[in-house]
Formats: sequence, structure tokens, C-alpha cells
Amino acid sequence: MPHRPLFRHLHRVTYAECTLGNHIYHSRYLDLLEAARGEFMRSIGHPMIQLQADGYIFPVIEATLRYVRPARYDDLLFVEVRVIELDALRVSVQHRVLRGADELLVDGITRHVCTSVEEKPRRMPKAVLEALTLWVREPAVTPTRD
Repeated sequence: MPHRPLFRHLHRVTYAECTLGNHIYHSRYLDLLEAARGEFMRSIGHPMIQLQADGYIFPVIEATLRYVRPARYDDLLFVEVRVIELDALRVSVQHRVLRGADELLVDGITRHVCTSVEEKPRRMPKAVLEALTLWVREPAVTPTRD
């Protein structure tokens, strides 16, 4: 089965996201990843606000980030979203933050569990699982430390 094109979310770095050293503060990248996942879910027809109204949430149960290069004020960034693991209860998403088309700045993975709004594990809706299945991809290869 062919995979969908890669989802990319566009973001311009704001002054409020930056430190005095003119780079994005490290924890702000989690906000960028959240925004990209939200737009991704909206693009596949399952906005998070509707899922929440239907009694489903997807809390982050693990997040790992690797910082390669800093993003600076006014940089135009692409935040890639790849679904790399999926079952009826869990989804893992690889994110890559790029400056321009291919300059890797941050690489990360977030792992989520589907729960009720009361935070009890709950199988995700069949339509959501089917929509996400179309987007499952192999993780992107990232540079290793030398």
C-alpha cells in the first residue's frame, strides 16, 4: 500500500520563543511539535477538539528530543510529522524540525496513549485508526554523533 506524502507544518519563529541568545528556548520545541500534530490530525479529518468532544484524548507519555542546530528569530521552519508506530491504544510520532527544505535542527519522538477525558485507556475510534494507518512510515534516518 503506498504511503501518503509526508506531512509538513510551516512555522515562523517568533521573538517570544527566543532566548536572549537569539535561539528558540529548548522547551518551546515541544510547543512546535504539538502544533504540528494538531494540524496533522486536522488535515486527516480528525481535529483534536472534535476528538476531545467525543471523549478521546492522546496524552504524551514520553518525549525525546535531540537538538542539532539552533533555530533563530524569524527563521522559517518546517515541522515534519511521521507516524512510526501505531496500534489501537498507542501512537508514536517522529518529528523533525527543519530550516528550509533540509537543514535538520531538531529530531524527536513523542509517544501517546489514547484515553478517555478521565484518562482511562481507551481504544481509539476505528476511523481515526484507519486514517492514521495510511500515514505510517519508517522513521527518518538522522545523523549520528561523531
